[in-house]
Amino acid sequence: MRLIVGLCSLLFALWAVAKPAEEAAAAAGHVDLMQLYRESRLEDPRVLASYAQAESSKERQRESLGRMLPQISADAGLNRIVRDSKFSREAYNTERYVLSLTQHLYNKEVWENYQKFKSLAVQKGFESESTQAEATIELSKRYFLALASDDDLELIMAERRATQKNLDRINALYKRQMAMVTDVLELQARVDQLAAMEVEARNQVRLAREALSEIVGRPVNERLSRIREDVPLAVPGESLTRWVEQAMVENPALKAKQSALEASDAALREGKGGHYPSLSLNLSAQRSNTGYENSTSVRADSYVATLGIRVPIYSGGSTSARVRSLHNDRLVAEQDLEMIKRQVVKETTNSYLTAQSSVEKIRALRRAMESAEQSSIAAQKGFQFGVVNAVNVLESVQKEYEVRRDLLKAQYDFITNLLVLNRWAGELSEQSVENVNTWLAETDKARALEQKQQP
Repeated sequence: MRLIVGLCSLLFALWAVAKPAEEAAAAAGHVDLMQLYRESRLEDPRVLASYAQAESSKERQRESLGRMLPQISADAGLNRIVRDSKFSREAYNTERYVLSLTQHLYNKEVWENYQKFKSLAVQKGFESESTQAEATIELSKRYFLALASDDDLELIMAERRATQKNLDRINALYKRQMAMVTDVLELQARVDQLAAMEVEARNQVRLAREALSEIVGRPVNERLSRIREDVPLAVPGESLTRWVEQAMVENPALKAKQSALEASDAALREGKGGHYPSLSLNLSAQRSNTGYENSTSVRADSYVATLGIRVPIYSGGSTSARVRSLHNDRLVAEQDLEMIKRQVVKETTNSYLTAQSSVEKIRALRRAMESAEQSSIAAQKGFQFGVVNAVNVLESVQKEYEVRRDLLKAQYDFITNLLVLNRWAGELSEQSVENVNTWLAETDKARALEQKQQP
């Protein structure tokens, strides 16, 4: 028994040690945009709330439909009556059972109320779609912001290592009185500045990861997949006019405002319906043994069919006031629609032009990076032969990493603008995220950039 207890304790201790190791190994893995997108669909409060609102609107539409369908009710009563008079006292029971059915034959208010909630359900559906697209854009922005923060940290560390190597070299030369003290001080100041920048960059990495965690609903400690270098980044071949035309037809936010205007029209017609007569049919069946003044009588069955008409004459002016208010509400909805139309045109145009310019910017920065790399190599060699001083080497190294940082940021901005363009054009979907995700590096290549940055 002691041996068994000891083995169990040993196994538990091994499990307790292995569990954190497994969690750390999982945290050290890689995660891409598509994986975070799928997690956010299940965890993002905005997405879940918009879906719940859309479902709630569907049920309200069904509720308004129920008002137009037959209303059936049953009523039953059992009475105990004690009749006390000057000459006698008696007690008896009476029963009453009623089954009734009411159906609107013509009621403009009820019909337009249904049309209003029908349009509102469509509106909430498109608003949910728009919210999901907005959440996707926000996720991608935070994903690439986290990537940019990682890049800044790694580039600062790489530049610091390269500058420190040059500082060590110039210190050795200074000890042999082959270098000036100003060169030593320049390089030392840059190393100290990079050390301070590294502290800030680490803080930005933590803040960017926390922003991702807010959307996903869990700590994001994995390494993020980077953009592959073998994928050409280009804007789709369609013209700007075609993108704007499609956005005016397919944009979910625009469709939501159109449905909101339709709901306002229906609400206005519903308000005007308060001036219209209504016609209804009522069928009832009753069984009772209650007579005049709660006296007992022979049980009798009665069947009644009622065709009723109601004509509103005067309600204190409340109906007219409501109609005027609903008319103003419709004007608001109409202006909201016009505003979103202009916004769709503007945002689609901005996204298209920005994405186009980003492609040209990326090409220029790639050429600039090649030139900066060659300039840095030449400066390093020139310094070894005494042709250039340490300050020139410092400037070339600093320029190289600055261009590299700008190139990476330009790539992230291009992909984000491409997703924004698809969002305003009404084409942003899971497949769009999957297409972008194919531009990210595979797991075994995710460290390629960092390896290239090693001095």
